[in-house]
Amino acid sequence: MPRDVLMDKREWLLKRHSSLTPRQLALAYCGSCLLSFGVAAGFLLLGVWPVLLFTALEMAAVAAAFVHAVRHAGDGERIELSAAGLLVESVRAGRVSLVRLDPWSTRVTPPRRPRQPIALEARGVRVAVGALAPDSQKRQCALELQRALPGARFP
Repeated sequence: MPRDVLMDKREWLLKRHSSLTPRQLALAYCGSCLLSFGVAAGFLLLGVWPVLLFTALEMAAVAAAFVHAVRHAGDGERIELSAAGLLVESVRAGRVSLVRLDPWSTRVTPPRRPRQPIALEARGVRVAVGALAPDSQKRQCALELQRALPGARFP
């Protein structure tokens, strides 16, 4: 297919690796609560009541960490290249932002250092994508984008 014609829709999805689903996190939290409060109840029966307070604080901190993890589990970017343009959809903590770039003037800057995002720039609009994705996935995505864009300019 010639590079100057956009016929097919292409799509890239960049997101962090999540090893546990929200349901699995909830089950892990319930299991750790049962275990921790069971130990605290044993100490309470022995008359050492401050252990219960520290257990409650510990489980509150773990709950806050799990809520944060669940809230950001769906974070990432979706990049869509079609005849309508280059659409970048970013999701952060449930908030979605959309940026449309001109594929004919988009410049793709691949990450040069580990943990650096891909930079997409067209007509003064700059978008960083892939900050949460593994480095190998970012490099592959940047290469594919450079090849797929009809007017790709390389840095």
